[in-house]
Amino acid sequence: MVRPGGRSTRVQQAVHTATQELMAEVGRDALTVPLIATRAGVTPSTIYRRWGDLRELLSDVAVERLRPETEPEDHGTLAADLAAWAEQFLDEMNSPPGRAYTRDALLGDPDGTNAGQCSDYAAEQIGIIVARADRRGESTPDVEVILDRVVAPMMYRILFRPDGLSADYAHRLVDDLFAAHIG
Repeated sequence: MVRPGGRSTRVQQAVHTATQELMAEVGRDALTVPLIATRAGVTPSTIYRRWGDLRELLSDVAVERLRPETEPEDHGTLAADLAAWAEQFLDEMNSPPGRAYTRDALLGDPDGTNAGQCSDYAAEQIGIIVARADRRGESTPDVEVILDRVVAPMMYRILFRPDGLSADYAHRLVDDLFAAHIG
């Protein structure tokens, strides 16, 4: 049984920290489970038992790194909030670290749990924006519609056609959403 804040949490934090530090120091390609275990102060068998292999560990670390740290900013309208959020999302996810974390999150995720968690992060952020707009009395599309019309095209482009992505692209997706669902 996992105890909140207990040994399991400390081990996870130590292994995540060791992984991130070593990625910065020696690079992702030089990472090994024994190297991470030594840095984290655990045995390699602890990592294998909890994560299975290096790919699944890197996926778990990536999902944690992709978690938003703050709520989306309030710019006064749904359109402004979504445009600012989409621009920031695209900028972060299309950066070299963002693309690497996305690849890691997907590669070590045989059952789709980590991919689902990443999707939930975006849905939670959009949900905050939509709830804020609802309180202001604005007409709002469903969160799933925003995911389909704004987030999904950005992620496709980030993964398969990253060249030429810009804030203008993110804004155009939001504009198209409004034209189709609110305008």
